[in-house]
Amino acid sequence: MARKVLVVDDEKLIVKGIRFSLEQDDMVVDCAYDGQEALDLASQNQYDVILLDVMLPIFTGFEVCQQIREYSDVPIIMLTAKGDDMDKILGLEYGADDYITKPFNILEVKARIKAIMRRSEPKASKAAESKELSFGALKINTESRRGYISENEVNLTAKEFDLLELLMTHPNKVYGREELLNTVWGYEYPGDVRTVDVHIRRLREKIEDTPSEPKYIHTKWGVGYYFQK
Repeated sequence: MARKVLVVDDEKLIVKGIRFSLEQDDMVVDCAYDGQEALDLASQNQYDVILLDVMLPIFTGFEVCQQIREYSDVPIIMLTAKGDDMDKILGLEYGADDYITKPFNILEVKARIKAIMRRSEPKASKAAESKELSFGALKINTESRRGYISENEVNLTAKEFDLLELLMTHPNKVYGREELLNTVWGYEYPGDVRTVDVHIRRLREKIEDTPSEPKYIHTKWGVGYYFQK
């Protein structure tokens, strides 16, 4: 089945170039030129990836990302201004999985889209007992890539799930921030360790009763993070 991508940017030449390039790789591409159009398409269709510019008419990319995150964990890649670290951090805070800075090389865009698609694919089926991991009220299903607290589903982004699965699979193992960045995002990822910190904080807000006093994801000061069994 062809992969489906939503490209959102108010600069039509940029959208046209991205669409042409992705279609050369047999992807189905929908395009939106403002925040409202992006929200309408995202609610009516299922996409494998959304490429989302920060600066948009009607609703900003941050607002679009935040609203989509209320009902979907579709991977979102934000397009941010070159060197604007605040846009990158805000994008991650609002639920984006990745970001690309403008101006960009279309080959980089394609590579990042393909990489995030590969990482977001459900894992190959394993033995039934290995599909679920649970500790206390927290449970994840590694096949459906869903998480639950007391049987209530938690809306996790693709990267949040990847982080949680890695930590739960290796309880009590302390992972350094660089190690988490390289393992979950890949060695080619241009971001820094603040990306990990933002995602850990968002995870705690979703799975912990009291995020400032976590039961599950703990900090080893000066070293990194670990899941306490």
